[in-house]
Amino acid sequence: MAEAIQKKLQSELEKYQQMQKDVSKSMSARQKLEAQVTENNIVKEELDLLDTQNTVYKLIGPVLVKQDLEEAKATVAKRLEYINGEIQRYETLLKDMEKKSDQHREVLSSLQQEYQRAQGLAVGKA
Repeated sequence: MAEAIQKKLQSELEKYQQMQKDVSKSMSARQKLEAQVTENNIVKEELDLLDTQNTVYKLIGPVLVKQDLEEAKATVAKRLEYINGEIQRYETLLKDMEKKSDQHREVLSSLQQEYQRAQGLAVGKA
């Protein structure tokens, strides 16, 4: 009986470890998005300082291409909107992962206790 519980415990532990890896990856991706938001906010602030007489260039590959100021502002605003949406998506995903992680922790705890009881019974019989 103890062996069956041990196998189940090992299986649950592997699932839990995989979930922790997924949480780590998602947190890393969210941090990258936060950095992008900061960078784009700086660009937005700089664009807001310009007037229509200033020239704005966009880097496309190795070439700088002239771009309309309003078009540049719109592009940055859309990019910020998209990135903020992605951050919200990752936050929701992380909350769900935390709930599942807590459930796995509880299952692991109960399986450990069950395994220890089974070992205690086996020792008592021997």
